[in-house]
Amino acid sequence: MNAVDQTVSYESEDAARQALIETCLRFAPLGLNQGKSGNASLRWHRGAEPGLLITPSGLPYERTTIDDIVWVPLDQPLSAAAATAVLEPPARFDGRLVPSSEWRMHRDLLATRDTMAAVVHVHSPYATTLACLPRIHREGVPAFHYMIAVAGGTDLRCAAYATFGTQALSDAALDALGPRRACLLANHGQLALGVGLEEALSLALEVETLSRLYWQALQIGEPVLLDAAEMARVQASFSRYGRALAR
Repeated sequence: MNAVDQTVSYESEDAARQALIETCLRFAPLGLNQGKSGNASLRWHRGAEPGLLITPSGLPYERTTIDDIVWVPLDQPLSAAAATAVLEPPARFDGRLVPSSEWRMHRDLLATRDTMAAVVHVHSPYATTLACLPRIHREGVPAFHYMIAVAGGTDLRCAAYATFGTQALSDAALDALGPRRACLLANHGQLALGVGLEEALSLALEVETLSRLYWQALQIGEPVLLDAAEMARVQASFSRYGRALAR
């Protein structure tokens, strides 16, 4: 199932909107977020026009209804002013509220990663703690545990700091991610992608768990790191993990 097929699995746009809300309502119980912070999006084309559904700006998830979710076209030209502004909404969107201030990041990720259909951004405590450290800015989270490979690389990178809601932050996130599916955001939080909302949420939870384990290990000493050869074996195994055996 590719990313476009994933969105077709919903019976209607309203069902996709509801799925987005239900995903965000799981943030706090999973320990991934607090208050109104964080946001999520889902690829959703309207006819031939590619776009995405995204949570609105500044509205508590408990009060969010399907009518509050905003649709934003992927083809979104930016003026020079919008490229540097923090709370500038997109030139085109469909909704009674403005989209999340991080709409640029969601748009750019889904526009450049056609195998992904969902983006989850949270301020989870341990990932955010690590993302505030100069060492993590420079080196990311190394291969102290084989599950680091779940994000698609041999370490967990940290995007350079940029003001929230700016094009500069989106550019930094894309640079840190490359072909990977998750990264930290310096002095900010974390970002996870998936072929669907469940996968993106699950990956965000894994990133938070790994961040907690790494933080805990550093309280005792320096953890042993897995070498490149072992991480290559793990990544090769992950490419087959969870798939039914061919018969």
